[in-house]
Amino acid sequence: MSNFTTFRTLATIGRNTLGRFQYCAFSYPNQYGVNRLYSQSTTTQTDGTMEDYKNAKSVYDFTVKDSQGADVSLEKYRGKVLLIVNIASQCGLTKGNYAELTELSQKYADKDFKILSFPCNQFGGQMPEGDGEEMVCHLRSAKAEVGDVFAKIKVNGDDAEPLYKYLKHKQGGILGDSIKWNFSKFLVNKDGQPVDRYAPTTSPKSIVKDIDKLLEA
Repeated sequence: MSNFTTFRTLATIGRNTLGRFQYCAFSYPNQYGVNRLYSQSTTTQTDGTMEDYKNAKSVYDFTVKDSQGADVSLEKYRGKVLLIVNIASQCGLTKGNYAELTELSQKYADKDFKILSFPCNQFGGQMPEGDGEEMVCHLRSAKAEVGDVFAKIKVNGDDAEPLYKYLKHKQGGILGDSIKWNFSKFLVNKDGQPVDRYAPTTSPKSIVKDIDKLLEA
């Protein structure tokens, strides 16, 4: 099977060209997340609308949506160290975080480590791209290998993704539990327990020592 997947899609490209469309046709390397964006997991562990997050025993109790709306049980990541990030395409932090998250993905490609990226448009409307093909076009253009990419979510408020309610409950912030901005990061150990939280301005590469410690545990 080829390591490339070809897509042709009509997508909105960038905020400054809102309303203008262009075809995005390309052979897309699988490492940029195409297979992961389009994975159709049939495994279910806990309803993705789970609200009783305070009673969850680990992240494995949650089910989220992939970019096509299919359920993905986080049970599939059992035994792996996870870095969970809310990403955005038009933030001042995007370029640096995309580059360093890509480095981490490549550095730990053969290790029990995975980045889980959740697009979020709650902060300044800086993730205007839609799920599916439009997100694929964006990641391809940015050359961003940011791990497994899921459907767009909210991370704050009553409508926040239950997984994020759980993460904030387990690892509160310095000035309250709410997510402050794009690229907030949570580190999860091999048992599915959130063990650390990092500010949006924290460099992904600066987390390497913490990742290594969990991998060696």
